[in-house]
Amino acid sequence: MAMAGAEERQRAGKREYLRVAEVADLFHVSTKTVVRWATEGKLPHVLTLGGHRRFPREDIEKVVEGLQRGGG
Repeated sequence: MAMAGAEERQRAGKREYLRVAEVADLFHVSTKTVVRWATEGKLPHVLTLGGHRRFPREDIEKVVEGLQRGGG
C-alpha cells in the first residue's frame, strides 16, 4: 500500500523529499538556517550520494503544522 501512495504523489507532482530551499520557504527562514537545524538534529533528513540534504515531505509538513497550531 505504501508504494501506491508514493506513486500517486509522484504522479501528482509531489515528491517524497524536499530540497533545502523548499524547506526554507515553508519555515520562512534562510537556507543556512535549515542546514544548521539539520546539522543540529532538529530536522529529519537524508544525504544523497552527492552530499545534498533531502527532507522527508511528510515529516516536515507535520513540523510546520505543529508550529502553525502553536505547538512550539
